[in-house]
Amino acid sequence: MWCASCLASACAGCTCNLCASAASAVPRRSARLAYCGLFAASLVLAFLLRQFGAPLLQQIPWINAFDQTPPDAWFQMNAVLRVSLGNFLFFAIFALMMIGIKDQNDRRDAWHHGGWTAKIAVWAVLIVLMFCVPNIVITIYEVLSKFGSGLFLLVQVVMLLDFTNNWNDSWVEKDEKKWEIALLVVTVVCYLATFAFSGVLFMWFNPSGHDCGLNVFFIVMTLILAFAFAIVALHPQVNGSVMPASVISVYCAYLCYTGLSSEPDDYECNGLHMHSKQVSMGALILGMLTTVLSVVYSAVRAGSSTTFLSPPSSPRSGAKNPLLGDEEKGKGDDKESEPRPVTYSYTFFHLIFALASMYSAMLLTGWTSAVSESSELMNVGWTTVWVRICTEWVTATLYIWTLIAPLLFPDRDFS
Repeated sequence: MWCASCLASACAGCTCNLCASAASAVPRRSARLAYCGLFAASLVLAFLLRQFGAPLLQQIPWINAFDQTPPDAWFQMNAVLRVSLGNFLFFAIFALMMIGIKDQNDRRDAWHHGGWTAKIAVWAVLIVLMFCVPNIVITIYEVLSKFGSGLFLLVQVVMLLDFTNNWNDSWVEKDEKKWEIALLVVTVVCYLATFAFSGVLFMWFNPSGHDCGLNVFFIVMTLILAFAFAIVALHPQVNGSVMPASVISVYCAYLCYTGLSSEPDDYECNGLHMHSKQVSMGALILGMLTTVLSVVYSAVRAGSSTTFLSPPSSPRSGAKNPLLGDEEKGKGDDKESEPRPVTYSYTFFHLIFALASMYSAMLLTGWTSAVSESSELMNVGWTTVWVRICTEWVTATLYIWTLIAPLLFPDRDFS
């Protein structure tokens, strides 16, 4: 009994000790990356508990409060959701605390950048406490996580568009022949990859002898979108570039693959059903890696005054190095008495991590509370399929909107 009740404490304690050993050495300028490290630690903790924590959770009476004990997969998913809830509360509390910060003279600016030993302790305590709440709280959080995950996917798409546009602009501004050739090479490679990958999808998810009209529709729609991106971007009235269109095409093809590969292993049109375990684990790792990259990119871009993370009061001059920008200098470095404005929204920064906590829980539980026959099959099911496919379509819609919006609203500044 006591061993089971200390499960989360032991796991979180190990993570806490590892993080706290370096907490005092975290400089102000590296605070954002430290938050990324804390988020990554929560992913590792959730994954370990999912793999090995079920036998211990079965011994906790307020969790295993059933006349008939559920299968191990239920306890695995429950452990993931509890870790996710603790992580979500940590970042959500910080998001609320940071509302309204406009300059570095605000006392809360120091809370955002410092006090890492206390932060890690609070993070660990919140995760441990989540293993003391009743199951109804976790059930409610699971439902809310599906909506929060949808918001995070939208943010992820906006970040991808921001990344591709900045990548293209940085190479175009160099105005050198070699960079123009590099843009052409990237564009050609991305389009070749898109069409080759789509052909492979036809072979894997449209096996002969079966009526797989839905899969064919998904794949054909992906190809149509790739052509549409290029046509719209190359239109003379559109201020677009074909390189971002090619990158978005590859990403849409990837989303189509993750959606199709998430079809149930007993579905006759899933040509990967013989390798469903490996595919599920591979898709999970890719999804978690994409999530980590998204939050890391948000941390990097958060230091740039030109990003959508910037509050209205921030300077608009931009920073060449977002992570080491002027806003990270200590207050003592400024000899003037004028307060230095913050260059990004601390609230939105923490909100991204909170939503990412929800999304990572959905990745590890397959977006559904239904327990599959094999607990090894993560992120598999029709709910996951439609989430992935809808994400692809939303990505396409937002990208085309960024191209045509200046034409539809010429009086507005979309730079």
